[in-house]
Amino acid sequence: MEENEKQSTPAENNLEPNKEQAVNPVTAAQEITIAKTDEAVFMIKETALMKKVEQLNAEIATKLIGQDDLVEKMTIALFCNGHALIEGVPGIAKTLAAKLFTKVLDVGFSRIQFTPDLMPSDIIGTSIYNTKTGEFEFKKGPIFSNIILIDEVNRAPAKTQSALFEAMEERQVSVDGTTYKLPDPFMVLATQNPVEHEGTYKLPEAQLDRFLFKIDIAYPDLEEEIQILQAALNPKEFYSLENVKPVLSAKDIADFKTTIGQVKVEANLLKYIAQITEVTRGSNQLFLGASPRASIGILMASKALAAINGRDFVTPEDIKECLSPILKHRLILTPEKEIEGITIDQIIDEIVEQVEIPR
Repeated sequence: MEENEKQSTPAENNLEPNKEQAVNPVTAAQEITIAKTDEAVFMIKETALMKKVEQLNAEIATKLIGQDDLVEKMTIALFCNGHALIEGVPGIAKTLAAKLFTKVLDVGFSRIQFTPDLMPSDIIGTSIYNTKTGEFEFKKGPIFSNIILIDEVNRAPAKTQSALFEAMEERQVSVDGTTYKLPDPFMVLATQNPVEHEGTYKLPEAQLDRFLFKIDIAYPDLEEEIQILQAALNPKEFYSLENVKPVLSAKDIADFKTTIGQVKVEANLLKYIAQITEVTRGSNQLFLGASPRASIGILMASKALAAINGRDFVTPEDIKECLSPILKHRLILTPEKEIEGITIDQIIDEIVEQVEIPR
């Protein structure tokens, strides 16, 4: 028995940390967790960005039940200087989600209700003659704010939609030969209803391409709907957004954009993104493939997703998660595939299967 006890001592000693290592940083910091995926295990450090995003999600969750993916995608779009198109049937909290998102940001906010008779000057502003000075003065429109909520964006005609082109891409507005810079951050959140077509206009492809994400919202599941009904028992509290507190300031957003810019992307992942968009352009199932703007969007969104999850490097899983909401509104099926009932999501899944994942 004594020999067995003596023999077990070296084995036990092997489990003890080396003197050089002294303390296991994973245990000591209490800030590092392990994230497991199907293909890899990563060490993740809880960063200031992660903490702020968790606070943002928790604050929105006080009023919004479900829709976690929507909130995540809007957050990513904000950090990528992107815009989001939110699509869903009436009554599933598209506008509420967008309003809540603006509430948790300590920045400027404007809301524009798009209608068939809306004019471009109603959005960007107009020059008004000042009788005292004898000169024209430019009166800024609601586009001159940080977060712009456009409700029912497909209700306005192409002439009005064109007023958004320069603002969304170049973050500036040109009126009467003068260019006016838009504030930073600047983000457009637009909603539209996919089932109602009377009195609506199809968005131009050039405008759709300016949205980083198209986010489809589904009905809540049974448990979520029960929670919604329970919350609605107190209508005064249910419909009030007064207690929602801002979590992110303009400075926070700028700082986190810098942090996300430092996230590393390996060369083989850049090639992976380029190969995916290249396949969309050569597919005989698609009339229109993805633009270089889509490739840049995938790259930036993947970096933001990695940073939000506490990593300073991008993985193939980050890229794959961002593909569908970035590509689905940019790709156009051929008429034959539409007749066959093929969907864009099916095409994207096929393309992902075709392109080899870098290891």
